[in-house]
This record gives sequence, structure tokens and C-alpha cells, in this order.
Amino acid sequence: MTDARRPATPPGEEAAALEGQSGQSGQPAPEPPAGGRLSPDVRSWFSPFAASRLSACCHGGAKMAVLAYSLGKREINQYFTIKNAKLLSLAAVFLLTVLHSLSRHYGGGDTCEWLLSSGKFLGEGVWQPYGCMMHRYKSTEAKDCLHQKRVAFVGDSRIRQLFYSYVKLINADVKEEGNKHENIPFEDRSSSLKVDFLWYAEVNNSMKDQLMSWTEKTAMKPDMIVVGAATWSIKLHNGSSETLHQYKANLTAVAYVLQRLAESSDVFWVLQDPVYEDLLSDNRKMITNQQIDWYNEAALSTLSSAERSADLRVKILRASRLAAQETMSESLDGLHLTESTRDVGTMVLMNSVCNKILKPIDGSCCHPPPPATTVQLLTACFFLAAIGGFLALNVLCSERHRRGKHMADVESGEDRKPAGANAAATLKVPFHAVCKLGLIMAYFYLCDRANVFMKEQKFYTHSTFFIPLIYIVVLGVFYNENSKETKLLNREQTDEWKGWMQLVILIYHISGASAFIPVYMHVRVLVAAYLFQTGYGHFSFFWLKGDFGLYRVCQVLFRLNFLVVVLCLVMNRSYQFYYFVPLVTFWFAVIYVTLAMWPQILQKKANASGIWHLGVMLKLLALLLFICFLMYSQGAFESIFSVWPISKLFELQGSVHEWWFRWKLDRFAVIHGMLFAFVYLLLQKCQVLSEGKGEPLFSNKVSNCLLFVSVVSFLTYSIWASSCRNKTECNELHPYISVVQILAFVLIRNIPGYARSVYSSFFAWFGKISLELFICQYHIWLAADTKGILVLIPGNPMLNIVVSTFIFVCVAHEISQITNDLAQVAIPKESPALLKRMLITAVFFMAVLVLSMRERPGH
Repeated sequence: MTDARRPATPPGEEAAALEGQSGQSGQPAPEPPAGGRLSPDVRSWFSPFAASRLSACCHGGAKMAVLAYSLGKREINQYFTIKNAKLLSLAAVFLLTVLHSLSRHYGGGDTCEWLLSSGKFLGEGVWQPYGCMMHRYKSTEAKDCLHQKRVAFVGDSRIRQLFYSYVKLINADVKEEGNKHENIPFEDRSSSLKVDFLWYAEVNNSMKDQLMSWTEKTAMKPDMIVVGAATWSIKLHNGSSETLHQYKANLTAVAYVLQRLAESSDVFWVLQDPVYEDLLSDNRKMITNQQIDWYNEAALSTLSSAERSADLRVKILRASRLAAQETMSESLDGLHLTESTRDVGTMVLMNSVCNKILKPIDGSCCHPPPPATTVQLLTACFFLAAIGGFLALNVLCSERHRRGKHMADVESGEDRKPAGANAAATLKVPFHAVCKLGLIMAYFYLCDRANVFMKEQKFYTHSTFFIPLIYIVVLGVFYNENSKETKLLNREQTDEWKGWMQLVILIYHISGASAFIPVYMHVRVLVAAYLFQTGYGHFSFFWLKGDFGLYRVCQVLFRLNFLVVVLCLVMNRSYQFYYFVPLVTFWFAVIYVTLAMWPQILQKKANASGIWHLGVMLKLLALLLFICFLMYSQGAFESIFSVWPISKLFELQGSVHEWWFRWKLDRFAVIHGMLFAFVYLLLQKCQVLSEGKGEPLFSNKVSNCLLFVSVVSFLTYSIWASSCRNKTECNELHPYISVVQILAFVLIRNIPGYARSVYSSFFAWFGKISLELFICQYHIWLAADTKGILVLIPGNPMLNIVVSTFIFVCVAHEISQITNDLAQVAIPKESPALLKRMLITAVFFMAVLVLSMRERPGH
């Protein structure tokens, strides 16, 4: 991570996009301050100067209070350092892992049981089981799961409602018609699936005989049986206690048969849903909620006493009852279920049976953890070997230190270090970094590949997005500092820009705000702005420095891709899954080739002859034509990126369609950034701009005119984005008009001299680790590959977000430092050594590719 106290950098060394490099020159990152304390930018409001400004406005006792406050803050800051924050997060991770593991082992941590027996509505029609995610199945998925299966619904009119909801999932054209008190068959020939409803309104010998027939005729036995009945017994016998005793006796006989069927089929007993007594007709008034509770208690006690084992048992469906408790007031007659309750019951049944078969990533209920692949096992062995090597080096170094700490040199009379001590100490740095990375990767694996922590679904509301957004804006404005330089898009400002954009994107992801199109379109502009910075920063560097060396290229590529490569190995995901890193890497390569190819045109050469500026414009025009060619020839695009082994970098689930979509969406953002950098540097060279402290960028008249146009353009885009009603149509226009809001923001932020003279140290701090924040969120802040939310503290969403965010940010910061430490070791400046490392890397990737091809295809 770049130290906030580093000297001001010229535009050519600006950090572009998400890479957050420690100086674009490729130099190693400076050592962090002793003790790992927060940078002065973050702590500056504790400074004596700030205290003196405040105390000047106070009187008497208030001055003493300010002094005490300042001293207290200084004392707190002495102990609250980044290092201590990371130690605290480590302790929290260890404690939470132990608690969750014990809870799973001893407290009934079966996600199938959670799915069937608990949950709540997050909003209209959105059901959230306790501790796991419920996948919403579609017709094609249901047919794949239930191919060549038989399903039977046995019971009364409410079971018939559940039957119809189930078959409508398979075929939406099914109508609820015909004689209600008779059997109803359904068959889907495309999937050879049969679903039957059998009318048995009471638990009696007739129901028992039907169930018994399936134990004798195995060819007719359903693969899934859903049973439930009670309301007719209450109605026909006026809720008498004798009927309840007879119900329990009959159910005892039926339970034995159900247990036999459960040995080879999925058998569900549906608890009776409550009624809304005020809406019941006169002939149903005896069906009270108290009666229903008695019958449910009888069913639970009878089925539990007949249970043979935890694995071979009748599953109790309680979730639909919980859903009905919230929705029965909307029932038409007070007895029959609403659509939302029926939908919950259907989806619970589908997830209970199909998650273990189809393994949807956003269906963690009843979803066993995936087995480790060969690559994952080898990666784990590598990290364990690194930990062993680090411990051995520590023992070796301490032993040599103990034996020869002050070994005297007889000839010189000077103290000298033991032989090999320097080599061992040098090796400790990368070994230490790899060990820390291994522990962090273990946490990643536990969060998103093992069933240790809970996961929940996202649910968007305006408050879940806009309240955190307002909060971070207030914090960003509060931590307001003077810039060290006042040039347009200086280093502090670009870090600030990346920081607030990254925080907005994080809030966008965790709140599920993609469901709200106006927010979605504005976030699309933020992604385009990152790519705009990529074009701006790299063009500026190459134009000013002319460093096209291999060392520079490897530094950038390592910084961008190291974490993603490790996660691909550990989490068994393709490179394209972390889509933004391939996107930025691709565009860096395009920028490099465009500017490095003959003729190389640098600022020095262009200053000698203005004709070279035309050469740069021709290069940019050629790049634009290349982009347009790929855009209007999807076949050529897919042919290029489907060539092996390049295809392995850009395929997701065997297709490059996702890469095509991501590339197409922001295809002009990079060239916009390059063109802006070229025009800005040209104007700067011609001394057209006034970049002094407090000075407007242009003359007052021009500045005011541009500022007015920028504000109008910015607001016009926001109004257009807020009026979007269709993502597909708006995405088609986005590549052409996103630059309007980006340029408007840049001008609004930089034209006024006072705006260029300040920056938010809060946003800038996050901007320096924006790459790590963007990638780490996939697995240790969100869950199920960003489909859900990681739950470390169940039952308290606010506290859970605070704890998981604290750990997430600490991990991202540590990974940033680890990456910088390893980059210094992995990327030597000497060309022969660098070429040798590149050859080893190529061999390593080929070996991984071969091993992964032998495994079963993953995601």
C-alpha cells in the first residue's frame, strides 16, 4: 500500500483504475510507519492544530474540555493502530469460527432443518430461511431435477393448493379447475415427470392403505411424497376431543408406513397452517387455531416417536405454517392459503430435494459443501509447506542467533554475523508473507466453501442503500485535508475518487441495489470511471516516462492479478469469474501495445515536432476502429477469445458470453481516458491551465461557463438514468454517454481552485486498497459468490455488518501489504532473472491448466 506521506507524483505516475500501485514507476512500496499506525491523513483531525482551531472558538471550561478531548484522542490513537485492528480481527475470526463450529456440531446446524422449520418474510413474497439461502427455481431447473421422477401430494384442499403451486412451477399454463374432491394427475412428457394429487381429507385407513400399496409395489412408489390433513376431521366432527384421540391413533399407524417409505423416498409431513377465524364461514367456525395447534402437536409427537434415525425420517414442513401466520389475513375465506404462502411451501420443497442435485450457488440450504479438487488440495499442501518452512527458518535463525550472536573475528577483532544468517533472514520475508496469505485463504474457504458460517439472501430497500451512502458521505466530508499538490487529478484526488466509488459499489452489492435500475445505471458509470482512470493513468505514465520495459509490465500485471490467481486456485473459480481484473488487465495490455508499437511517440519527441501529436491521434483512431470492429463483429470477437489456451482466461462456464457482455458495456471508457490524458497534458505543456493553489483551472469566464455546463450535464445524465425502465435498452446507450457524467465530475471537481486544494483522506485511504476490497468482497463480506450475505452474527443484522465489515477491511489491507512484499521478491529488476521467473510461471500455469482439465468442470 502506498504511504500517504509519499512525495507528490507527476501525472505520469498516477495510480490508474483499481490497481492501486505503489507508484506507477514500479518501485517497491515504502515501508509502513513503525507500529503500523494509521496515516497522518486519517489521524489529522487529532492534531494540535485542529484542537487549537476549535479551542479558539471556546471559552473557559470549554477550552479545558477541548484539551482533555485532544489528549484522550492522542492516547487512544497510541494504541488503536492498524496492527492492533488486525490482531483484533484475527481474534474475532478465531472466536467466531469456534462458536459456529460448535453450534453446527452440537446445536443442530443442519441447513435442511433450518429450511423446513424456520424463516421470515424479508419483504413481499421474499422468504428467508434461518441461516441459509433459498434458491428460486425456474421451470427448466425443476424439470432437470425431477427428470423421470414421480411426486405425490396426499391430503385435503390445502395440500391440493400446494400441489397446484408445485405443478405451475413446471408448467405455468396449468389451470385450477375440475372436481375438487377427487384425484388430479399431472404429467410433463418432456421430462418424463409425473405429479399426482390424491384426495384423502382425513388420516384414516384409506390413506394408510394407499401409502402401504407403495411399499408393496415399488415400481409405483413416488420419489417424493407430501402428506398432510386435519381440518376436515375438525370440521366433520365439530372439533370433538374423541376425534383428536382417533386422529392420533390413526396417525400412529400411518407414521409406521411413512417411515418405511422414507427409507428410499423423500417424505414430508405438512403441519396444518393457521386460519383467519374472522373470515371463516359458519360451517367452518369450529376450525379454530387452538384446534389446529392440538392436531399439530399430536402429529409432531406421533412422528417423532416413530422416528428410526435422523437420516431415515419423515421431514416436518413447518415453514409454510410460519409464512401463513403472516399472510392469512389476506386469505379469501380464512382457510385456504394465499399465493405467497403456497409459493413458500413450493420453493421449500424444491430446495429440500433439488439443491443436493443441481447445487445452485445461491441455494445454500440442503447444499453439501463441494469436495476439494486436486488443485485445491495441492494449494493447501503448498501453504502448509510454507508454514512449516517459516517455522523451520525461525528455529534456525534463533539457534544461530543464540550460538553466534557476537562471534568475534580473530583477524579483524570485529563482531560478525554467523554464516548464512543473512540468507535465512532474507527468506523469512516471503515465507512470512505466504504464511499470512495461507491463513487468510483458509478464512476465505471457511466463509464461502465450507458450511461453517451462515448465509442469507439480499433484499433491496431504498433505506438499505441510501442510509449507508449518506453515512459514508458524511464521514468523507468530515475527514477533509489540504492536498500536497493542486494539479488536475493529482495522486490524492485519484485515490479519493477510487475510494468513494469503491465504497458506493460495496454498498450497492450488499444491499442488492442492482434491482433498482436508477442505482444500477449510476453504478455502471462508476465502473466506467475506473476504466477511464486506467486509460488516463497508464497513458500519462507511458507518455511522460516512456518506460516500456518488461519489469514495469510485470509489476503491473502481478499487482493486478496475484490475488485473483490465488483465489482461482483456492476457491475453484475461473479467472473470468472475477470479471473486473481480466477487464483491467486486458485494457492495460491494449494501452501498452498501442503506445509501445512503432513508432513510439513520447512527450520529448512530440515537443521537438508537433507532427508527432498527429501520430498519437492516429494511434488512438486505430484503437477506436479496432474496438468498433470487435463490437460490430461478435463472431470475430468470440473466435479470438475462444482460442485455446486464451479461452481459459475468458470463459465462464464454458462460454465467452459473459466476457463479451462485460467488454462491450464499457468498451469506450479506456480510450476516453487516454484521449483526456492526451488533451490535458497538451494543454498543460502549452501553459493554458492555471493549476496554482486556489486558482481556477481556466480564466474566470471560461471556468464559470464550463462549470455551469458540467453541472447541467451531470444532472441531465442523472435524470436520464433515473428514468430508465429497461436495463437492456439503457445498457445499449451507456457506452456512448457514460463519459458525459465522468467528464462532468472531473471538471466540477477540478475547475474551482479550492476544490483541487482539498481531498478526503477517508476516501483516499480506501482508494489505496480498492483492488483488494473489490475482490475480497466476493467471499468474505458477501457470500455464495456475491449472491448472498455472509452471516457471522446471526439474529442481529446491524452488528453482523459491523463485525464482518471490520474483518473484511482488515483482511483487504493485509492482502495489499502481502502483495507488495511478494512483488519485490517475485519481480526482480535484472532481465535474466525476470525471464527465468516468467518461464517458471508459464510452466506452473500450464500444470494447473492440465490438472483443472482433468477435474470435473466447475463454475
